[in-house]
Amino acid sequence: MKRGILVPWLLSGALMFGLSYLWHGIALRDFAELKVPLALYLALAAIVYLVIGLGITLITHKAIEYEWISLKRAFPLMTMLLSAAVGFFVYLVIFVLGMSFAKHDVVHVAVDVIWQMFEQSLGGLAVSLGIIYDMRERFLEQERAS
Repeated sequence: MKRGILVPWLLSGALMFGLSYLWHGIALRDFAELKVPLALYLALAAIVYLVIGLGITLITHKAIEYEWISLKRAFPLMTMLLSAAVGFFVYLVIFVLGMSFAKHDVVHVAVDVIWQMFEQSLGGLAVSLGIIYDMRERFLEQERAS
């Protein structure tokens, strides 16, 4: 797999998983309400965040390819906005399937969707920084070769 996919993917997946653990495990103490063993939940969450990270990475690469996102103008910010939209979509799926920690009153739903969008936007920032790192490394490799 190319470094331009692998590095942003793993960076974003790890960052979003870590943020989720901090939010649900430490800040909100939601893990006490789990109906499955914690180890199983964490393993499944890690897989889900790797899938989300891969999705954000591939969507970002396609957005660059089709010039929906420019590498020259606010690239990290645009990737964060794109990823926030992915976060909104992810939350809709979670909400419809009933897998949210929150009780379903309006305040909890609003906080959950905002958190999900924030979490995924930081995953998008990690993707953009991983892509920038890859571009820098490619440039340095070309400079050494010439």
